Amino acid sequence: MSCRIYDGYTINDSIHIGGTEFVIGHNPKSVLPYVVWECLNENNYYWGKYVKDRTIAEHELLNRAINACNRQERF
Repeated sequence: MSCRIYDGYTINDSIHIGGTEFVIGHNPKSVLPYVVWECLNENNYYWGKYVKDRTIAEHELLNRAINACNRQERF
């Protein structure tokens, strides 16, 4: 994965499910230094959830990816 920065957050983890990418961003200068976004085309970030802890961000990332997989299985 290439180095990406969005809104001051460095994207450092991602999971692709179908056409959607789920990412974790980190900004050590922020009060809430981690964010989980959904992303399209590596530049359209939306539905951000900002959290204080890396573990919480990882859980959010995995939950979103699991939900996306479950939605795909229904079709």
